[in-house]
Amino acid sequence: MGRWEPGAAGRLREAALALYLERGFEQTMVANIAERAGVTARTFFRHFADKREVLFDASAELEEKSLAALEAAPAMASTLDLVAAALDATVDILGGDRVLARKRHTVIMANPDLRERELIKIAHMSAALADGLRRRGIGDTEASLAAEAGTAVYRVAYEQWVYAADDLDLRDAIRRSFAQLRTLTA
Repeated sequence: MGRWEPGAAGRLREAALALYLERGFEQTMVANIAERAGVTARTFFRHFADKREVLFDASAELEEKSLAALEAAPAMASTLDLVAAALDATVDILGGDRVLARKRHTVIMANPDLRERELIKIAHMSAALADGLRRRGIGDTEASLAAEAGTAVYRVAYEQWVYAADDLDLRDAIRRSFAQLRTLTA
């Protein structure tokens, strides 16, 4: 397969994930990923900044979709409902392939540097949500609390979904987790 053929980014993602599971993240080099994907290392770097980013490259799209949903939510929605709407919008990006999500999660949980990167990306998303809430006129403390609570709910729901034995939908897992949070705080 030539490097100029379409789908290089997808092939690189698949190759990286397979190699991370086979060899481990630390033992996998960019050259290994590129070779498995049938492209050059230079092509790899056209798509990803580093080998970690293969696992996290959807972050910008997640933030964009969640903020658009937050802005489009009804004016009278509660602060938590705004956060729930924002997080619900990310399901279209992350919730389509549980097997892939499980593999990705396994790789991340097996490596402390990747877990740290995941937490950084989550913290960035929480800050973006809080800023979006502030732009809607919600006070600093309430915006921060709601965004942090929402991202905690999301992390719990995502893990439940990834490891569910049944056909649990990520959107349903998020909604259940928000319902449980509301029960806890009532």
